[in-house]
Amino acid sequence: MTDPARVFRKLAYANVLANHRLHAACSALRPGEFEAARISFFPSIRATLNHILIVDWFYVDALEGGTLGPKAFENREPFPELPALAQAQTDVDRRLIALCDGLNGEKLSAIVNVHRGSRIQHDRCDDILSHLFQHQTHHRGQVHAMLSGTSVRPPQLDEFIVGDDAAARTQDMAALGLTEADLMR
Repeated sequence: MTDPARVFRKLAYANVLANHRLHAACSALRPGEFEAARISFFPSIRATLNHILIVDWFYVDALEGGTLGPKAFENREPFPELPALAQAQTDVDRRLIALCDGLNGEKLSAIVNVHRGSRIQHDRCDDILSHLFQHQTHHRGQVHAMLSGTSVRPPQLDEFIVGDDAAARTQDMAALGLTEADLMR
């Protein structure tokens, strides 16, 4: 039987690796390409990456028992420059890994209070995590597509889970200070 907590742990590690690779690709953009207007749900690569970060702050805080709530959305682009944005994303990705590393069946079914301003939303932890990973993947895909209209080739974003992908993730794992043992447990 598959351990649901293990699935979420693997998704958290895949998430940090995909974000790392996407930010590395964006760091090679020519001046003006990061913030350039593009056709997508959000009007630029910068806006989309900031949105991913803000929503991560919102939900990871709730999963940790915090009350950040709508304050997470007060500044729609808190990081106009990629280096600071990438660091902030890595920081919240590490928080998500730590949270997922501590999961078990009881914690996955626990009710999480999500502060929505005038109300508190009550959802299961596993439902919020499923939503969060789907949200991240959805918007990373948009950035991936937007990169197609730049000087940078979109990176491979799905070489992170299975054992045969180990060679493809070696450099990214090393850059993040992660080991195969971290990913495969």
